[in-house]
Amino acid sequence: MKEEISKVLSMMQEGKIDSDKASELIDALKEKQSAHSSQAVQVMGRPDYSKRLPSSPGGYLDKTLKIRVTSQENDNVSINLPIKLVKAVLGAGHSIASNIPQAAKYVKDIDIDLLIDAIENELDGQIVDIRSGEKDTVSVVIE
Repeated sequence: MKEEISKVLSMMQEGKIDSDKASELIDALKEKQSAHSSQAVQVMGRPDYSKRLPSSPGGYLDKTLKIRVTSQENDNVSINLPIKLVKAVLGAGHSIASNIPQAAKYVKDIDIDLLIDAIENELDGQIVDIRSGEKDTVSVVIE
């Protein structure tokens, strides 16, 4: 399922679909996964408690979201954020920024639900890779 969600996010990044369509596709994938899980539970005759267990040490929530921006003018940025922190403040931060007039214009088009879906589905690896003609790059990776 992670692979399928990565493909949906790639299609959105490439402009092939918008964030609303991406969110719909991810929801459909989750429903499909949920239906498959419930069928497996019925076959085995016992409930599936795996979704309620916290991530194990060294698990996904111990990973880091890394954002790297490099430019020809040396306006470079390097940000490392623990996934736990990202997940905890994503919704609240977006809500707060949306209510600050100077910040609202920058966050109005960000689909927070899509980002939270990606985290909850343990998206891993390179998420964004942008290279401009001037050799500027933006890279977002979870590792």
